[in-house]
Amino acid sequence: MPINYKEITFEQDIETSLLNSGYQKGTMSTYDKEKAMDMTTLISFIQDTQPKEWARFEKQCSSDIEKKFYKAVNDAINTYGLIKVLRQGFSYRGIKFKIVYFKPESSLNENLWELYNKNILTCTRQFHYSIDNNNSLDMVLSINGIPVVALELKNQITGQDVENAKLQYMYDRDPRELCFNFNKRILVYFAVDLYDVYMTTKLEGKNTFFLPFNQGSNGAGHDGGAGNPKNENGYATSYLWEHVLQKDSLLEILQKYIHLQVDEVKVVKDNKEKKEIKKRIIFPRYHQLDVVTKLVEDVRKNGSGKNYLIQHSAGSGKSNSIAWTAYRMANLHNDNNESVFSSVIVVTDRKVLDSQLQDTISAFDHREGLVETIGDNKTSKDLRDAINDGKKIIITTLQKFPVIYEEIEDNTGKHFAIIVDEAHSSQTGNSALKLKAALADTEEALKEYAEIEGKAEDELLDGEDKLVEELLIHGRHKNLSFFAFTATPKPKTLEMFGQEYEDGTFHPFHVYSMRQAIEEGFILDVLKNYMTYRNCYRIAKNTPDNPTVSASKATKTVRKYKSLHPHNLQQKTAIMIEQFREITKNKIGGRAKAMVVTASRLHAVRYYHEFKAYIEKKGYDDVDILVAFSGVVKDGEIEYTESGINIDKDGNQIKDKQLPSKFHDDFNVLVVAEKYQTGFDEPLLHTMFVDKKLSGVKAVQTLSRLNRTCKGKNDTFILDFVNTAEEIRDAFLPYYSETSLDEELNVDLIYKTEAELRDYNLYNDADIDKFVKINFKKTKQNATDLGKMTSLLKPVVNRYMELSEDDRYKFLRTIRNFNKWYSYIIQITRMFDKDLHKTYSFTSYLQKLLPRDKVADVDLEGKLKLEFYKLEETFKGDITLNPSTEDSELVNVKNIDAGDKSEDDELLENIIKKINERFEGKFTEGDRVIVETIFNKCIKGNSKLKKQAKSNDSEIFENTIFPKVFDKIAQECYMDQMKAFSKLFEDRVFYDSVMKSIAKEAYKDLRSGSCVAEKSGAYNA
Repeated sequence: MPINYKEITFEQDIETSLLNSGYQKGTMSTYDKEKAMDMTTLISFIQDTQPKEWARFEKQCSSDIEKKFYKAVNDAINTYGLIKVLRQGFSYRGIKFKIVYFKPESSLNENLWELYNKNILTCTRQFHYSIDNNNSLDMVLSINGIPVVALELKNQITGQDVENAKLQYMYDRDPRELCFNFNKRILVYFAVDLYDVYMTTKLEGKNTFFLPFNQGSNGAGHDGGAGNPKNENGYATSYLWEHVLQKDSLLEILQKYIHLQVDEVKVVKDNKEKKEIKKRIIFPRYHQLDVVTKLVEDVRKNGSGKNYLIQHSAGSGKSNSIAWTAYRMANLHNDNNESVFSSVIVVTDRKVLDSQLQDTISAFDHREGLVETIGDNKTSKDLRDAINDGKKIIITTLQKFPVIYEEIEDNTGKHFAIIVDEAHSSQTGNSALKLKAALADTEEALKEYAEIEGKAEDELLDGEDKLVEELLIHGRHKNLSFFAFTATPKPKTLEMFGQEYEDGTFHPFHVYSMRQAIEEGFILDVLKNYMTYRNCYRIAKNTPDNPTVSASKATKTVRKYKSLHPHNLQQKTAIMIEQFREITKNKIGGRAKAMVVTASRLHAVRYYHEFKAYIEKKGYDDVDILVAFSGVVKDGEIEYTESGINIDKDGNQIKDKQLPSKFHDDFNVLVVAEKYQTGFDEPLLHTMFVDKKLSGVKAVQTLSRLNRTCKGKNDTFILDFVNTAEEIRDAFLPYYSETSLDEELNVDLIYKTEAELRDYNLYNDADIDKFVKINFKKTKQNATDLGKMTSLLKPVVNRYMELSEDDRYKFLRTIRNFNKWYSYIIQITRMFDKDLHKTYSFTSYLQKLLPRDKVADVDLEGKLKLEFYKLEETFKGDITLNPSTEDSELVNVKNIDAGDKSEDDELLENIIKKINERFEGKFTEGDRVIVETIFNKCIKGNSKLKKQAKSNDSEIFENTIFPKVFDKIAQECYMDQMKAFSKLFEDRVFYDSVMKSIAKEAYKDLRSGSCVAEKSGAYNA
């Protein structure tokens, strides 16, 4: 007999699965469409679980009991929302009722388990919800008579799929129906077919927004794209009803996951932006539910002491995942009904606590006092008190631990879950060690060390207590579990927090990849529309001398000269502004914004002024620019600060903390130097102009500022002046899918490095022992200890200074490598090498005292001139990533050698030649002729112009006087040689750039009186 493939079969199969997992078959006979509730089932549950409360209620209500009870329930729901009423119940005239009983954290209270098992979960097919029509939902799941989950089911075999289900919700389900009212009855709506699942938590007609609720093409937690893997044992979407909607799971989601988020947002109506309060129900996406579930199961099975790396892409809802993990770990009990963790500590390495993360976790707090936030208004002492008082969830910054690590009370028997937001190299530094020093229970480590040394534990601590205490902190500890969240794990992060496989490679515990996030539409692919330019230029030596200079220093200086040259900045500024006006500003309903990423703070300031000058010259009123940089920038004799430059529409200075909101509200271009390249969430950011070398994680983090989605944002655009398409592709490839590490670090390399340090014969064991006696002495530091230590190290410093310059370079590199890698190694393994640790203590202080060789800056002032310059487009399109066919595995460090000092001196002329060989492009000799000819005609014998230059400032000369002279001479040149000079008038950007650059150089020459008869190239330093 052939298989029945009708939609009703799909519906029956889901119902059968749910009924077998603890659901009861629902019926419409007791469901009240007007009340959108099954009062018979609800009252039956109340009478069964709370008979005393029900008896009191009956006494107070002598008539219309059901009607009055419905009013009491409904009033509570209307006031507080269904989510809160489900979790906390409600009160009526002093009588407290529970609508649902949730699973107890432990098995100690049999009465609570009995009440939990009395919950009535029903599955109702063909749910006719309306009194106005005969429309029905395919399936509704109710808890104690209250509908909470709706499912629309479609079957591709009969010609419909999940898209049809979405349309049904949007156009056939009236949000005004009581059962569809937001946070009053149904809390989540699923659209389901044979292969895909989508969900929404709010019906808004045609504006209803659905999120994918799929596992990923290779299954949840594994590297893959959108969709679901095939299921050998049933439907590809059966995880929805077999796991997510299974009785225990659904109740757990309602108790611990689903969340009402209230935000003040800016909305655009009638082309005007105004603030509104927006409420959203957050239902966990499948990967979020999966990762927290798997973490809970693993910790419950193995207890504390393991580390977990969660590689979740931007757009994964990381803040929510961290919050859910924190709450689950704070309340987690093992099979012996013991609390697994004393406290959960959420750590960010940003100096200012992440406000989004802080707000998200605090908003989830269902019990007052459960969360303690050590924010900007609190000190390290508040952190110490929170840990000592056993607060269940503590949110803090990593930087507070070094201040209080010695003041934490005895941690014997205490266990901590440490959730690390954006786990990177900071977790291998001193602050991370101090975190361990504050929280680690070192009793087990002491026993292990005593066995190795063959001594009693108290004997080990006698004499060198502090030294041994430091050794005991090293490695991993059974009372500490780290949960590290990041989208871009580095090799150190993978080895420290990842799972080691049998083949020696390291992998994340759970993956939600960039690829999956892009394919599911949670973030945009920032590599889809990418354009690169090549800088084509020739620099000439503008001096009869040919000095010998440091090759690397001169190369950097020449490149800096080029990158800061007015002509370079002017050409790029013109391209960026015109690109913004033609394309960017019309995106996202006219609200799109752009970011300019610069190489330094000075570049940012110079660009800001070039932008302002260009905007003013063109008379544009649709480009408003801000600049972001830290500290004070000195350009010539003028000093600039961020707040001093940035002025709002009312003429007020914009403070650092105000800049993101001001940028969102009133400005559309932001020039940055380091700041806002990471951790900046502006969904309206559409375009990025890159004038800075980017690689690896930094490239991914910087360009990913564009990937946030918002209504009306369908694409992004990047214009890159520095990096090639291949370089960007190589940077993204390891993080597009799962990131892994080839092998662990060879710990023995640290001994090789220590031996290399000893080979310089700058110190010996006696020097180290004398140092250690002072540094690790039992008594408190006195007024002479620091002096003794530095005096002891002075002869070592003197011997260092007697080395050759090359040996000083190598020794300094070696000691840095030794200290850096030792501090990392002791995070991942417990070596118990007292002598090696003594050496590290000694060298870490010595490194701070070693003088750096003062390499004189290469003075090329007046010795360089830019002969020609041109920007050439080299790539435009999609930088395609295909991780399935390419190796994206990270490679661990194979050696930690210092390397040779590559400071060979070369003649300036040769250095310039090499740079030109590398960067020269298709800039024609004709282009050079244009510039050179006009320059000479402008200044040769022009006494009137010379007089004007000497009697006016540069701004008046360059912007008012010179353009008329330039235009007249340019026209004359064109009439004489039309073919040669036609390009000048065909390209307005080229015309303006040539004019402005010649004006600057002419002004300097005419004022100085050093004007010569012929000038070879217009752009002098």
